[in-house]
Amino acid sequence: MSIRVDMWLRGTDQASSASIEGIPSEATVWTDGHVRQLLEGMLGAMHRLKHSDQAADTIVLRGLSWIVNPYEDGGVVIAIEIEMGAAVAGPFDIDQRALETMISRVLARPVAQQAAPTVH
Repeated sequence: MSIRVDMWLRGTDQASSASIEGIPSEATVWTDGHVRQLLEGMLGAMHRLKHSDQAADTIVLRGLSWIVNPYEDGGVVIAIEIEMGAAVAGPFDIDQRALETMISRVLARPVAQQAAPTVH
């Protein structure tokens, strides 16, 4: 499935969109791995938007402000904010509290860091 991410970078006056591939369309079957892939995809999309001329860097999930909010037409959205800007993905048909719990678990479990540069 393709998940749409809407992004705004600080210092700009327009929003942009990108897609994240490879995450199941049915959010109720997501694992923590899918949630990690989505968060890393959102940060990666922001990095590519700002630094389109640079190779992809390693993404580390830290220093990340996030929230899961109800969407006006149903479901929930994930919004993240970092120094670079903000991104929103969704809506997803999943219980808000269940998704918040999954995000909390993902952020609490760091992945082994490599020696590569870090996006965030």
